[in-house]
Amino acid sequence: MQDIVDTELPIVAAPMAGGATTIDLVAAVADAGGLGFLAAGYKTPQAMLEDIGSVRARGLERFGVNLFLPAPSGMSERVFRAYAETLQDDAGRYGLDLSGAPLREDDDHWREKIDALITDPVPVVSVTFGVPDARDVRALQRVGTRVLVTVTTVAEALAAREVAPDGLVVQGSDAGGHSGTHDPARRIEPVSTEEVVREVVAAAGLPVIAGGGVDGPEKVRAVLAAGAQAVAVGTLLLRTDESGASRVHRDALADPRFAETVITRAFTGRPARALRNAFIEAHEAEAPLGYPVIHHLTREMRQAAARAGDADRVHLWAGTGWRSARTGPVGDAVRDLARLV
Repeated sequence: MQDIVDTELPIVAAPMAGGATTIDLVAAVADAGGLGFLAAGYKTPQAMLEDIGSVRARGLERFGVNLFLPAPSGMSERVFRAYAETLQDDAGRYGLDLSGAPLREDDDHWREKIDALITDPVPVVSVTFGVPDARDVRALQRVGTRVLVTVTTVAEALAAREVAPDGLVVQGSDAGGHSGTHDPARRIEPVSTEEVVREVVAAAGLPVIAGGGVDGPEKVRAVLAAGAQAVAVGTLLLRTDESGASRVHRDALADPRFAETVITRAFTGRPARALRNAFIEAHEAEAPLGYPVIHHLTREMRQAAARAGDADRVHLWAGTGWRSARTGPVGDAVRDLARLV
């Protein structure tokens, strides 16, 4: 089976969109012997290309770029306005008026990013939130790029196999941040990453990078033993020196008042695992599906809350291994995760 990682250590820095993934983090992971992924989600094509140029300027030859596959939210104006009204008290704390907020769909510049990556190829491209068109997969492969598709179930893995990617990124239900599920309306049932890896490898027969709930080197060894070629980590890197996570997010990961993680769609309209906070408590029950519309609706409020240090109105993305997130250089974290393999 093809080696889709080609690195000294079987550790991959998961792409964390929104600022947590930095050039410094990607470079430091590579220097430690792992594979770093740039997070192109939410960025313009030009910003993505600037990031690529920055990692190349560091001398990196092996790195990846992650893209979000767009899909219409299907959200009605009525549901959108009702949820906006529900959130007004939270937004009003920061002088924001949601009554005139636009129902904003977008495709995250998918076509422009694909075209840019064909013109200026990178070693690896991963796709999250669905199965890309086979023509896009082939176009990237023709210019020498390995293409990976994120999956969360065997059924998704088999669907992904139909477009002939070079491998899969298997995401367990314990992973922090957005679930890569292809069906955001699907209930995310708890299942160990190791179990999903074994099932996907057996059914799809493709090389796998896997992550979700990684809390230390023992978990890394277990996921590799289940059949993964490498293990992806995100939450464990959020408090490192090279992370771009906000101060409020970093501090919350070590704050004992945050006692559990939950799957929520309250912040973005798509299921994501986060530390349970007051916003989730207040709004999860009525939160509609509707990504990226709800993401855009709450974005300014979340940014303002982060600036104010208000952890109860920030999306505190975290996997179930969040208690093990460590401070210090990211290279130390990467090497420690691989010490039992």
